[in-house]
Amino acid sequence: MTSSALGRTWVERCSTAQGTVALAIAQMHGLSDVLARVLAGRGVGLHETEGFLNPRLRDLMPDPAVLTDMEPAASRLADAVIRREKVAIFGDYDVDGACSAALLAEYLRSCGVSYAIHIPDRITEGYGPNVDAIRALREQGADVLVTVDCGTASIVPLAEAKRIGLDSVVLDHHQAPTELPEALAIVNPNRQDDLSGLGHLCAAGVVFLFLVALNRALRKRGFFNGGSEPDLMGSLDLVALATVADVVPLIGLNRAFVRQGLAVMRSRRRVGLAALLDAAGLAGAPECWHLGYLVGPRINAGGRIGDAALGSRLLLTEDSLQAGQLAAELDRLNRERQAIEVMAVADAEAQAFMAMETQPDLPVVVTASGDWHPGVVGLIAARTKERFRRPAFAFTLNSDGTATGSGRSVPGVDLGAVVRAAVDVGLAIKGGGHTMAAGVTIQAADLERFRAYVGERLADPVSVAQLNDHFAIDATLMAGGAQPGVVAALERAGPFGAGHPEPVFVFPQHRLVEAREVGSGGHVRVKLRGGDGSIIGGIAFRAAGQPLGMALSNGIGNSLHVAGTLSVDRWGGAEKVEVRIMDVAKPE
Repeated sequence: MTSSALGRTWVERCSTAQGTVALAIAQMHGLSDVLARVLAGRGVGLHETEGFLNPRLRDLMPDPAVLTDMEPAASRLADAVIRREKVAIFGDYDVDGACSAALLAEYLRSCGVSYAIHIPDRITEGYGPNVDAIRALREQGADVLVTVDCGTASIVPLAEAKRIGLDSVVLDHHQAPTELPEALAIVNPNRQDDLSGLGHLCAAGVVFLFLVALNRALRKRGFFNGGSEPDLMGSLDLVALATVADVVPLIGLNRAFVRQGLAVMRSRRRVGLAALLDAAGLAGAPECWHLGYLVGPRINAGGRIGDAALGSRLLLTEDSLQAGQLAAELDRLNRERQAIEVMAVADAEAQAFMAMETQPDLPVVVTASGDWHPGVVGLIAARTKERFRRPAFAFTLNSDGTATGSGRSVPGVDLGAVVRAAVDVGLAIKGGGHTMAAGVTIQAADLERFRAYVGERLADPVSVAQLNDHFAIDATLMAGGAQPGVVAALERAGPFGAGHPEPVFVFPQHRLVEAREVGSGGHVRVKLRGGDGSIIGGIAFRAAGQPLGMALSNGIGNSLHVAGTLSVDRWGGAEKVEVRIMDVAKPE
């Protein structure tokens, strides 16, 4: 099928061989054919099914010591706990940074240790440790500096920390340069000499493993003296939130983190998260996608256009009144961020269309403006990447002659590597990240050179990625067959996200009864009628004015093949399945 609204070829996810495995899984484990196909299509084998459906943390947890530098890191923090030294925590301004900082602070608080958290201002300080902030933390009495979700490339700031008497420990996951900073320990599964195989963890996952190692070190030293130890399992809600929001692969240990973390979150024991769920209008049990689309953006809003420390403060507070106030402020900032984003994305898309008129096969979209808020360039890049299905960078032009940018990639194209290479050749002032996302600062005058450089470096991998840009379908379904029980069965294979995609179903030749724009985000809500007369509702997010939205608006009254994922709407206490539409095609 090649006539879809988004120009993608639809293919069956399950190969013929996997179809045979699916049949065996269904028979041996007593599963539905649909669930068995979902598992087989994601590479789950016959004898792996039970463990996959029930991922247990104790089965998947590695010994933290497999991470390079973990033992000296845990030993130094154990010293700090026993000696009651003050610990400075330097985090990042995104969800992963806020969760990582809160994880470590919560543990130290339970041990009676003093700490100070510094989350840098995105505009005035930028990403990662800086000399002025480190000096200020030392002046506040800090004895140890722990950087979380940053620090791997902070050579100058950490050299200053050492000079003024601060022992530094780095807990990070970003891709690492060859030259590492001077630090007592750098725990990062993506440093080039780490053989742990845990490079898929987000920073909060690394921090959690570190806390396991620290707890073990303190236990060996008799710190707890038979008393109660900090509740590490109760902190998995933060690990789950960071894992989903940072879009790391939901495979292996990460699946267990998210599965267990969601269970913790549903208890609503953390008053800050409970308040944020209320502010987002989520009364029911949070699901995986809620973390990425409702909770994460609100925490990020503080770092994007407000006070970057709001997120970690919310996650740590034990005061319900303060939690409600912080959640309300983050919710307000998120609405403001959405308004800013809409105008900036329209500008970026116009720039991209102009560039592609002269170069239709442009491998990387690079846009820039002096009017864009620095806090939304990552979102601009993400939306542009979605719109044009190729890597995208978005830059804000600063008054000092620099340009601060953020990039988002497509599967198979490593942005972190190309940004590090740009730094190595002197084209970028600073930059880093991971495969799917990166940040970079350049001279504004070098914007065209940067565009040419990344375009040349990524042309081949982008070409390969586009050849493989098929839309994988798990199964076909009729409107009448989309029942809550089907969704409940599929949830056993979750949580779904990056690296473990949600099951996609095709509703073949369903008549489009209704299509209307709803909300302020450009969403399109539809009604579909199957051949048996059954009706199912659906929604296409951010589709208005885009090819998908236009195909829906122009298709009213016609039969369409509709592809999307399933969700259960529990509004008013009644359960009703709807489809989140990802693409449509005219029947051939």
